[in-house]
Amino acid sequence: MGAEPDRPQRLAPLLWALLALFVLRVTGQALVAFLDVDFLPPMQVWYSGLLPYDYLLPLQVAIIVLMTKICLEFTRGRGFFVEPGRFFSVYWLYFGYLYLAIMIARYPIQMALHPEARWFGGTIPIFFHWVLAAFVISVGLYHRRRLRA
Repeated sequence: MGAEPDRPQRLAPLLWALLALFVLRVTGQALVAFLDVDFLPPMQVWYSGLLPYDYLLPLQVAIIVLMTKICLEFTRGRGFFVEPGRFFSVYWLYFGYLYLAIMIARYPIQMALHPEARWFGGTIPIFFHWVLAAFVISVGLYHRRRLRA
């Protein structure tokens, strides 16, 4: 008997990789914010300023905790985030698509508003929003495939 193509464990490595990228981003920004390290870009490159860092960091930690829970469940092949559900296959997935579309649109807007920053200035937050959107979309697509099977 062959391996089940939609086993949650097949998606786990991708989810862990996306989580690792986000953890590196949060860690890098915290190193700049609290230890003023000079081997990483300055704070204004990491931070769009839309949310004060005092609120942003705890929110990022909460996102990491949630992503870790999801990764663990996909690795184990069981749990709330693995059981096929309409919420994840529709609302979660469409949220991911909308989030990605907005963050893709944010890039040319950022470049138009800040031409001195072309091509990579201010892109750290944008890129990592793409990482988070990829995580959300990946989980949503898993649920959609499972519900259609």
